[in-house]
Amino acid sequence: MAIGTKTLAPSELDTFEDQRLLEEVRKAKEELFNLRFQSATGQLESHGRIRAVKRDIARLYTVIRERELGIRATPAPVEAAPKAKKAKAKKADEAEVAKEDAE
Repeated sequence: MAIGTKTLAPSELDTFEDQRLLEEVRKAKEELFNLRFQSATGQLESHGRIRAVKRDIARLYTVIRERELGIRATPAPVEAAPKAKKAKAKKADEAEVAKEDAE
């Protein structure tokens, strides 16, 4: 995700997990700090970038708060792939058969 872009839509943020949202906020705040530092030293080329990053931070905080209040759904945890489930079940069956044979 590019910080400070108009492509950062709330619908895209719905797919992010809570930890990733917090990580994106941290990155955006770090970028904002760097932009402010550049502005103070006269090295900033694009002042609009500060505004875009501030909006991204606000957008991220809004999604986080909406999840806390239950307004916005939290993404479902990603389950193991079906092949992994089958392999795990097969190993459990083999272990059970081996245990029965040992008795």
